[in-house]
Amino acid sequence: MTEGAPEEDIIEAAWQKLLTTQRVDGQLLRAAYAEPRLRQLFPWVGMAELHFSRCTEPRWTWDIPFIAPMMGGGFCVGGPSRSQSVGPAPTVEAAIAMVVERLPPDCGRAFVGTPEELAEKEQSE
Repeated sequence: MTEGAPEEDIIEAAWQKLLTTQRVDGQLLRAAYAEPRLRQLFPWVGMAELHFSRCTEPRWTWDIPFIAPMMGGGFCVGGPSRSQSVGPAPTVEAAIAMVVERLPPDCGRAFVGTPEELAEKEQSE
């Protein structure tokens, strides 16, 4: 992203870019962005799934559930890892609520950097 930019700018730029994409359900994106606890995380999309990271640089963190569309409607909330399933959600609002309920303790604004740098920071605190 942008070197030296405040984390708010980096995170907001990522959200704004996603809000204009067709790679994921627009209603889902708008609902996630409207939720302050998710809006402070770094969003990314893969395979039409909406993911949230506690850091701004790849490999991103995998400690927050993600939301995937289901064939025929509704959503599936998975994660945090690919092998875990939270369950189906009939609506965007239900999917968002399921993710928010499972945010890590003390989950705050995404850290500018990599998962390794975030882990170092957390260990030193």
